Amino acid sequence: MSGRLPDGFVVRLNRRTHVADRGATLVGGVPTRVLYLTALARALLEPDRAHRDRLVVRSAASAALAERLLEAGIADPVVAELPDPHGSAAGEPLAAVTVVVPAHDRPEAVARLLASIPASVPVIVVDDASQRPTAVRRVVEQHGGRLIALRQNVGPAGARNAGLAAVTTPFVAFIDSDMVIDADTLPLLLRHFSDPRVGLVAPRVAGLEPAEGPNWITRYEAARSSLDLGSEPANVRPGAKVSWLPAACLVARTEAIGIGFTPGMRVAEDVDLVWRLVDAGWRVRYEPAVEARHEHRRTVLDWLGRKAYYGTGADDLAARHGDTVAPAVYTPWTLVFVGALLAQRRWSLPVAVGAAAVAAVRIGSRLRPTPDRARIALRLTGQGALAAAAQSAELLTRHWWPLAVVGSFASRRLRRATVVAAVADAVYEHRRTETGMGLLTFAVARRLDDLAYGAGLWWGAVRARSIRALRPVVRLRSRLR
Repeated sequence: MSGRLPDGFVVRLNRRTHVADRGATLVGGVPTRVLYLTALARALLEPDRAHRDRLVVRSAASAALAERLLEAGIADPVVAELPDPHGSAAGEPLAAVTVVVPAHDRPEAVARLLASIPASVPVIVVDDASQRPTAVRRVVEQHGGRLIALRQNVGPAGARNAGLAAVTTPFVAFIDSDMVIDADTLPLLLRHFSDPRVGLVAPRVAGLEPAEGPNWITRYEAARSSLDLGSEPANVRPGAKVSWLPAACLVARTEAIGIGFTPGMRVAEDVDLVWRLVDAGWRVRYEPAVEARHEHRRTVLDWLGRKAYYGTGADDLAARHGDTVAPAVYTPWTLVFVGALLAQRRWSLPVAVGAAAVAAVRIGSRLRPTPDRARIALRLTGQGALAAAAQSAELLTRHWWPLAVVGSFASRRLRRATVVAAVADAVYEHRRTETGMGLLTFAVARRLDDLAYGAGLWWGAVRARSIRALRPVVRLRSRLR
């Protein structure tokens, strides 16, 4: 994890970063940071007016600035312009990576994936006690892979670990058998490892066009899959917009992940791995400029069952990572703001506005006296209010929906708030994702998605006799830096 960013490493301020004070102040990242740039830093960040949002590492000073911007989540690497990673063999990046595929039956899917992997990449397929081991073995042999056959089913995490133990290359790619990659998927992802602090990176997981033709489930999943983390690159960490990566397709620095996934975890093992790496000081990247494709489920019961299964993993994560898994995070003023709006009384709006005004003044007092200080404070306050409202809506429609349904029979205000949250969310997501689905069909799919996940979340809580995965967190002070 030692060493600076290499010369030629390129970063760009991301779209979520607000530039104020004529370029002297940058606001963004998670947790939110306010960076005040020196004249030297500003000169490095804008080498010419055509590329004022870019920074190319050419010296120790520019490397230090790029490192700070990356760590703050204010800038992202430009993957197409990154140098080859350290450790590439003879100029061939693919000689430095081994693909590990956990498989349980489905030899046709395994064959489809192996056919998409470049022939120069060594592949290890771990047969996790399949019912059709001969068919799986035949497929692996036809594609020149190495087979590790397990006698007892240990789940995807255990199968990946079994393959990892046989990896001798500097990098390892975990790719599930229901995935397909492109020829440039691995070479582009490997470029991120030219940053010596990057331990793990993942592409955007898009939908694989079904041979039978799409139905409403696959159309919804193509736009709003749990595995699709959006179109914006991100520095992945707990509490960020992108806080985890799906194990469906991951590329890791072998030394960073050690023995791999936590043994025994059959759900949320990917979230656990990401959070452990971040805790250990590694940087984890999400790169949507690179895509891999996933075969989505087609039947209602299979689809809803998978969503509920994801929800059951929250309690185990809470046991391992504490409040990191909290479904919502508030500060005292956002709690007052949301509480006033949910009360739906005559005094609600004045109290909510008053809470936001007090917060804006306090935030402003913590900022340097720059020309844009007031505008920055108002911007941060508005972002906090919107985030609190969005989290509260998600609690009502996803994490706490059983309580919301029961409470709606007794409270007209709670019923109104829940309906408004459900409708507003469906309309917003429908417009944002542009699925091509009708609004009503999309809204039904969206609510079924949330109901299934919430059911799994509550089942996990009941099974563990714990509400730790259901509790919001109230922080006494926002983490403005």
